[in-house]
Amino acid sequence: MTEEIKDKEFLEFIVKALVDHPEDVKIERKVDEMGVLLTLKVHPEDMGQIIGRQGATARAIRNLVRIVGLKAHARVNLKIEEPEGSTRSRVEKKEGDKGLDDLKL
Repeated sequence: MTEEIKDKEFLEFIVKALVDHPEDVKIERKVDEMGVLLTLKVHPEDMGQIIGRQGATARAIRNLVRIVGLKAHARVNLKIEEPEGSTRSRVEKKEGDKGLDDLKL
């Protein structure tokens, strides 16, 4: 197993152990001048398990992935993709609309 793929496999192992729908876990790996970007997509019902209370689980996963990257002398970042139609995006849109209403004269 090469050093480059260890971070992706490590993330996949952790996430699949946490979620209820491991078959829906998708990880994309991109390398550029800034380092390695791992993009994680999970089933919408599993988002809460990945994010955790106040983002604690996501923060812990990001720290672990960075440590694996340090061993390979690479800067590894994790992006968690929010599924379409999620509650958070609907709440942000509603809150954004309120702000615009306040500006109306």
